[in-house]
Amino acid sequence: MRSHRRSRLLAPLLLIPLISSCFASGGSDDSGSGSDDNADGSRLRVALAFPPAENLSPYGADATLLSRLGVTEGLTALDANGSAAPALAESWRRDGEKAWEFTLRDATFQDGTDVTPAAVADSLTHATGARPAPAALAGVTLTAEAEGERAVRITTSEPDPVLPLRLSSPSLAVLSAKAYDDKDRVDPVGTATGPFELTKVNGATSASLDRFDDYWGGRAQASGVDARFIADGTARANALRTGELDIAEAVPVSQAATLDEDTRRDTATTRTTSLLFNASSGPFQDAGLRAAARGAVDTSVFAKDVYEGYADPGAGIYGPAVTWAEGKRTAPVGRAPAAKPGGATINLATYDNRPELPEVAQVVKQQLEKAGFKVKLTVREYSRLESDALEGKFDAFVLARNTLLDTGDPVAVLAGDYTCDGGFNIAQLCDKDVDRAVAEAEKIADTAKRQDAAMAAEARILGSDAVVPLVHQRVITGAADSVQGVILDPYERTLVGTGTRR
Repeated sequence: MRSHRRSRLLAPLLLIPLISSCFASGGSDDSGSGSDDNADGSRLRVALAFPPAENLSPYGADATLLSRLGVTEGLTALDANGSAAPALAESWRRDGEKAWEFTLRDATFQDGTDVTPAAVADSLTHATGARPAPAALAGVTLTAEAEGERAVRITTSEPDPVLPLRLSSPSLAVLSAKAYDDKDRVDPVGTATGPFELTKVNGATSASLDRFDDYWGGRAQASGVDARFIADGTARANALRTGELDIAEAVPVSQAATLDEDTRRDTATTRTTSLLFNASSGPFQDAGLRAAARGAVDTSVFAKDVYEGYADPGAGIYGPAVTWAEGKRTAPVGRAPAAKPGGATINLATYDNRPELPEVAQVVKQQLEKAGFKVKLTVREYSRLESDALEGKFDAFVLARNTLLDTGDPVAVLAGDYTCDGGFNIAQLCDKDVDRAVAEAEKIADTAKRQDAAMAAEARILGSDAVVPLVHQRVITGAADSVQGVILDPYERTLVGTGTRR
């Protein structure tokens, strides 16, 4: 029934002032791209929260690791308003209902070859053949062909009014032909186009990157990046505090007060922490039990107590950072009456890469037990949990999900997470009314009408009680006071760029 499960990082529009007008790694900031008095630059020491889960494949969970480190980029990026912005494509136009033409800028791959229409078309063709399919291509069939000396023509089997947004996904990064030499894996080492070139990967522990001097967006000010993958949030904060790191992502709220005010920066994001119920098997296959569990969860405690004010109470799949959502939100549709739990046993799971999640899960466990459920809690590191979650081996799951990460399109997350063939459907939801509402929204090109349709689909999804939004998060980034140009991206796609330096 769900043949294209897609593994993604567990994973906006209320913005704080940002370093750049565009969140692509090539976006310039207030410091320019290399100066005479810092010609060589220092290396940046960066800690990321999630170790590579798929050998740094650009098609799955690791795609965002590559984009956050300034390694990869696609034809487009997202700007501060959530619209498609130029990246490797400097412009584009729609040609009929099913075709788009993207004009490429002059750029070079990190292996020295040119970014040509043929190379771009070949890279996108490889992405369309990946299995499982990248989340950004869920339900989409496209064909890419070179068009003359500077353009790529992309044709979709059905009209796709948000294709430029879709192509901004980190999972649709453009790589050189060398990346595909091994038929069993895609190799991003030295084959991407970003300002930093991946030179060495030490398993799930660390990676080394050097500045790519021929980057089209200008020479990066830092000479390279030494990245460490540290799943323990307290360890990341301690390493920053003791001077071992320059930048630490996803600092736990419990550690925020231990950092000097000048070294912590919180960013409004479109990340929502939700409680998902397995709607296809186990106790929560019963909609009445899902309704009982939803009614047992008091969401008001999470933002204030667990997140210590670095979050807003759960309002829906889209939180207050998606500024248009609240005014368009309608009441959930089709909710079943609550049944009595009767001591039903639940296997609840979450992961500890985001340190608040185990505490959230503990609170959920207590609330469900108070309502009459019996709850077993499983907590693991994310990469050891993901496949079981996607296969529906848990009855309930606490998930932190950036709702606009994959494409920037509000409808895409609904299709990927809550439809019968959704690639990231941890809730295992398969509801014909939900599928119909999402399908209707996918057809709409007008932005305001598409938003209306997305909210109508949200009402159907919330009405299924397969998901209970708990909080909408702010992410805390730690940066030493000597560091400038950290990219505070509400979409969580980028972190370092040409102007990031110390």
